[in-house]
Amino acid sequence: MSKVAIKKFSELTTTELFNIYKLRVAVFIVEQKCYYQEVDDDDLISYHLMFTDADGNLAAYARIIPEDNRTVARIGRVVVNPNNRGGGLGRKLVQEALDQIPKLMPDATKIVLAGQEYLNSFYKSFGLKNVSDVYLEDGIPHIDMEMPIKD
Repeated sequence: MSKVAIKKFSELTTTELFNIYKLRVAVFIVEQKCYYQEVDDDDLISYHLMFTDADGNLAAYARIIPEDNRTVARIGRVVVNPNNRGGGLGRKLVQEALDQIPKLMPDATKIVLAGQEYLNSFYKSFGLKNVSDVYLEDGIPHIDMEMPIKD
């Protein structure tokens, strides 16, 4: 069973931050062969959602970025460690992010994300809807999606 934690940037330990960056770079830069500024200023304002395995290793991660005076929540950097794929952890991660947003951002009225196109059906299964055509972001096909937050 995975342990779940959600922290602001200032609450992260240096080890947690190192493990987050290590996983994100390993997947988004190295595995996907996509060269861009992976670490950005959004990290400073985000909530960092982490799943760790029984040994304390980072198994999955996503960040929740408050936007538009905290009325919009952007989910980003959704990633499952290659060692932990295939067991439904990605689904648990996204569901946890959706469950946490109303608690973290009570004034938020919608959730948005820019998902990789190949994951479109996955994100739609949570109720997110396409709001753009497919476009290239850093050479990878993406699509903008959103959903209202229900009261």
